[in-house]
Order: sequence, then structure tokens, then C-alpha cells
Amino acid sequence: MQSAIAVRQLIKKYDEGASGTLALRGVDLEAHPGELLLLMGPSGSGKTTLLSIMGCILTATSGSVRVAGREVVGLSEKQLPALRLEHIGFVFQGFNLFPTLTAGENVELMLDLKGISTAKARKRAHELLEQVGLREKYDSFPSDLSGGQKQRVAIARALAGDPGIILADEPTAALDSHTGRNVMEMMTDLAHKRGRAVVIVTHDSRVVDFADRIVRIEDGAIASNNEAELVPPGLLAQTLPQATMGLV
Repeated sequence: MQSAIAVRQLIKKYDEGASGTLALRGVDLEAHPGELLLLMGPSGSGKTTLLSIMGCILTATSGSVRVAGREVVGLSEKQLPALRLEHIGFVFQGFNLFPTLTAGENVELMLDLKGISTAKARKRAHELLEQVGLREKYDSFPSDLSGGQKQRVAIARALAGDPGIILADEPTAALDSHTGRNVMEMMTDLAHKRGRAVVIVTHDSRVVDFADRIVRIEDGAIASNNEAELVPPGLLAQTLPQATMGLV
């Protein structure tokens, strides 16, 4: 199976001061369709830098980054936005919703960027918000939503372009335990039921049972890369809230 994202001998150096800072040191990593992968490690270990390079937001100093089989390193700044739009959906800790747009308009914006007509974008935005349990919040502004609702809008927006890769940076950090479990259940459905490659940077130990694989990063290098201990399906059903998100 072809990797959704593959990085090889990835190095990232920030040129600060006389010698600069080496944020990533020869990282090798793959993320596969149908997999939920957690990137964990102490603050400053390079997790978010790695995620940003995988998402074509930052450029690598050297090494290889392949997204959906295409080499990214060496592409121009004009080429990267189109690649991100086609293949990658982002979910952030701070939600990154536009405060002057309604929940529906925040989702529609991604569809507009893909050139989808206004009528079709509005219909699709309604469908996506319904899938994340927020059908009635289409006309609500972010200031009128709870943290969990904002994160679900952000997930709907990430799905709007139908990407094969979902990258999330601390998506549960600002949420209570119950809401965080709901968000992670949606992320799991995206991987296991929709075949997406889902990569999540997190410090949140509450979410480790959702992982298919946990990659630990220390000092800019992979410290461990292990299959997660899987929870039996029956036990998982007992311990998780019965969310009816129905992602399709």
C-alpha cells in the first residue's frame, strides 16, 4: 500500500544566531490510509515542525517529503497551496475559524477555494455540519459556539475538500474529557471507516487508546515508533459515549 505521506532523512534547521537550531534530525516516517497515528513527545521536540512540513506549511532544509506519491521538496511556493488544497485537511487546537463568518460560511470557504459553485458549496456545508452533529448551528457565529462545537466545525471544514490526509495539532487540548472523546471518535471514524490517513500531534494522554500507532519524538528525532496496544472493540464500545456522527 502506498503511503499517504512519507518523509525520509528529513532535516529542518532554523537559522537563528551563529549556528542556528536543528529542529528535526534525519526523521524517517510514513502515514498510511486507514491509520490514526499519534505524534507525541515533550515540548520543543519537533512534533509541530514535523506536522507542518508534512502539511506543506513549512519547507524542509533537506530530505524527502512525498504526499500522495508526489515529491514536495523543491516545489515552488506557488505550487504548494494547490497540493495542500487537494490532499490535506487541517484541524488546529485554536480552531482557526473566521469570527465574522458563520459556521456554515467557514465550511463553505474551503469549498469556494476549490471552485465549487455557491449553491453546491452551501448544500455540501449543510451536509458536513449535519455529519458532525451541528445541523442547527449553520447560521451561528463562532462566538456563540462552545469549544467542542468550534472543533467540530473545524473538522467539517477540514473534510470539505474531501482530502485523503487529515493533520491535527492538539485537537483535544482545549476540550473537556467528554468532548475530547467525541472529537477523537470522529477522527477514528475518518481513519477506519473513510480510509483517511489521520496524523495527530498531542500531549493529551487521554487519547492514546484511539491510536493505531504512536510515534514518540525527542530532540528532533524519532525515539520510538510502535503499534499502539489496541482496545478490544467490546470494551471500546463500553468506554466511549454513543456518538452518532455518521461520517460519510
